[in-house]
Amino acid sequence: MKKIEDSFLIEHYYNELDMQKIFINNMQKHMKLLKFNKHEYLIREEEELKYLLFFIQGKAKVFKTLPNGRNLLLAFYKPFRVIGDIEIVKNQSATSTIQALSTCYCLAIPMEKARLELIEDRKFLKFTCESLAEKLTAVSMNSSINLLYPLENRLASYINELIIYGENEEGLFIDFDENLVNVAELLGSSYRHLLRTLNSLCNKGVLEKQKGKYKVINHMLLKELADDLYQDAKFL
Repeated sequence: MKKIEDSFLIEHYYNELDMQKIFINNMQKHMKLLKFNKHEYLIREEEELKYLLFFIQGKAKVFKTLPNGRNLLLAFYKPFRVIGDIEIVKNQSATSTIQALSTCYCLAIPMEKARLELIEDRKFLKFTCESLAEKLTAVSMNSSINLLYPLENRLASYINELIIYGENEEGLFIDFDENLVNVAELLGSSYRHLLRTLNSLCNKGVLEKQKGKYKVINHMLLKELADDLYQDAKFL
């Protein structure tokens, strides 16, 4: 994580996103601009949050560790999202882990200052209620996705969210930022089932394996299989 000392850039984002509408007082003066490189963690589950974050640029994935030690993918984050709304209201540690899939930028308010200034701010509390209601809807949706959709659809949706970061002159390569055992965990699958599904996508002409990597050779078919599952669960 890198702090960017640029008050003009902070002011630009604050005004461009019309952030004053969610606060009674002007919170711009308390904000910092944070940069997270690809693969860095914005927050980690069960750690104390130093900042209330407003996700303004990039893409990240949200996942949670279950009691059995396995990780489960919850959603992908795209701007504009607030990170820390549950934690600021309940005064607790992070409830999930968020990892950057690209270079990400957040406007950040130190958590102590946020609790002091915002816990009685009716405009912010209204915004927080709306955010939490959206998250509750998304939790219900995610449960349905993980229970009712085949792994092929969930994997296709996962890949469709990743390939834009593996694009190069040779085509669309999937940049799995962890090993396939972890990918299987995130999607609620076994490692063998994941391998069978990857092979199935190769046999259907969606993917092609080259030198240990997977290349997307039919993006349209991939998008049809993906059906925007994790894009729909966007509020987590």
